[in-house]
Amino acid sequence: MSLVVQKYGGSSVSDAEALKRVARRVADTVREGNDVVVTVSAMGDTTDELIDLAQEVSDSPDPREMDILLTAGERISMALLAMAIGSEGIPAQAFTGPQAGVITTEHHGRARIIDVAPGRLQKALADGKVAIVAGFQGLNQETQDVTTLGRGGSDTTAVALAAALGADVCEIYTDVDGVFSADPRIVPAARKLDRITYEEMLDMAASGAKVLMPRCVEYARRFTVPIHVRSSFSGLEGTWVVGETEEGDEMEDPIIAGVAHDKSEAKITVTGVPDVPGSAARLFEAVARADVNIDMIVQNVSATNTGVTDISFTLPSAQIPDAIAAIEADSGVIGFEALTTDDTIGKISLIGAGMRSSSGVSAKFFAALRDAGVNIEMITTSDIRISVVTRAEQLEKAVRAVHTAFELDSIEGEAVVYGGTGR
Repeated sequence: MSLVVQKYGGSSVSDAEALKRVARRVADTVREGNDVVVTVSAMGDTTDELIDLAQEVSDSPDPREMDILLTAGERISMALLAMAIGSEGIPAQAFTGPQAGVITTEHHGRARIIDVAPGRLQKALADGKVAIVAGFQGLNQETQDVTTLGRGGSDTTAVALAAALGADVCEIYTDVDGVFSADPRIVPAARKLDRITYEEMLDMAASGAKVLMPRCVEYARRFTVPIHVRSSFSGLEGTWVVGETEEGDEMEDPIIAGVAHDKSEAKITVTGVPDVPGSAARLFEAVARADVNIDMIVQNVSATNTGVTDISFTLPSAQIPDAIAAIEADSGVIGFEALTTDDTIGKISLIGAGMRSSSGVSAKFFAALRDAGVNIEMITTSDIRISVVTRAEQLEKAVRAVHTAFELDSIEGEAVVYGGTGR
């Protein structure tokens, strides 16, 4: 008997028919002889709709009350799915995140899981029940307040439960058949990957691939939880996210795993920063205190006659106000002249573990962008990734050009996107 943790996203539980379809899949998994724990997201676009509703009644909703509001979506899903599974003749019991033992930090809206005490889930499994857990949420033990984990929190919940329970696999069900070499909504010829390493998937997720969130992948890598990404709308084999190639495996990893893109980033440029030791440290210490996530950083060459320089960095566009406030609060210490922001940028990234041992990848990447008429504003690299910033309106064209240049287009027809709005 295997222990399987399954996670179903919003498009997979979008309405009553979708919930019944998921219930049948869960019931079939149980009838195959498995113990099953299920993590669910809110139905469809419920979370976005609740956020919109909160903004209609308040210009600045209290973070604690927002968490109480947003956890309602997953609670609705978990209860309805438990009922639907019961109608399949399989006993099921629903649990909120706190009831499931998910313990988090106290940061509302972006809490992190620090422990899982799965005793109630283990008892439910021992009693022959399917345990249904509301994803995206937990409890801070010091404040005794419910918290939410931020976007993609249900994926992280599922992996954390799989790690705590010692599950054999964590199945992440979504609206596509697996992890693709690019977003199939942008590149219809994107190729489904049979296997991808944690390292590659982490870079794909951090670079904008929405099928898995970075925190989920990092958690899986830390606890060696195998992830199987697959569609809840088909019975096809999906993509396995696992560790490095096993010893004795003669299959060589492909040079390029895929192309990711991100339209959610923005750029801040701090001009007139004194070109002396410690200036950059003071700038980014201020940003760090605001808990802002920084991605790419570029510092211009100092002008000899002025002794100052400009520093640009990218960050999630939603965090611009926090970053600006933090920098301006420390303006006297940092000593800059001006701040400018730009939220019309996009990032494209080429990812592949095979880049470590292959020459010419950078040349081909930049040539593809050149031939597509795409201008580059910022560049950053690692041993398995090249990322550049360009104009947002050029991003989709850039993704398709690079995908084709590296011969990633599938010859098996267009990828199928079964549901979801991409919102």
